[in-house]
Amino acid sequence: MDKKPKQQEGFYDAVVVVAHPDDETLWAGGIMLMHPETRWTIVALCRKSDPDRSQRFEQAIKYFNAKGAMGDLDDSAEQRPLPERKVQEAILTLLPLGKFDLVITHSLWGEYTRHLRHEETAKAVLALREKGALSAREIWMFAYEDGGGKYLPRAVKTADQFTKLSDGIWQTKYEIITKVYGFASESFEAKTTPREEAFWYFKGR
Repeated sequence: MDKKPKQQEGFYDAVVVVAHPDDETLWAGGIMLMHPETRWTIVALCRKSDPDRSQRFEQAIKYFNAKGAMGDLDDSAEQRPLPERKVQEAILTLLPLGKFDLVITHSLWGEYTRHLRHEETAKAVLALREKGALSAREIWMFAYEDGGGKYLPRAVKTADQFTKLSDGIWQTKYEIITKVYGFASESFEAKTTPREEAFWYFKGR
């Protein structure tokens, strides 16, 4: 991991690769809202065949002035492990062609205890980078933890980047979660919606 301070400046083409539609808002919505000058693309690997969630995703990406694409990997409650190659192929199928300035994705350890698809997505992104199939100047991974399930996910203050969101940015992010995605105020998603965002940095290719 690269511990040197980084800035969002200079990242013109950026991709957020997540397991589920709403992950992009929960874990990176603030940074996207703060940087409308960046050309954002959001890739969600699950729920394309869910008409409600896919429609809400289309509405959500408009808030970020982003392009979006969805896949349909298995997202059943059993969380059966997926073959690594299948996750990698799903990412490559959905990604636009080209070299990116920045790719943001899940942590290898997930953001809370525990969703296997988050971890698989992170591993697939790094594997594609290592093979040269994904070209990016910077790779950032969400930096959140929940104390092994003891509390709601919170940003890691010692991560490579830690940003406290302004009230306005957080409110917009919260509205996307509750009004666009439709999560009730007492839901895990609404109660979690972080007021701080944090990221680990990895060197890209």
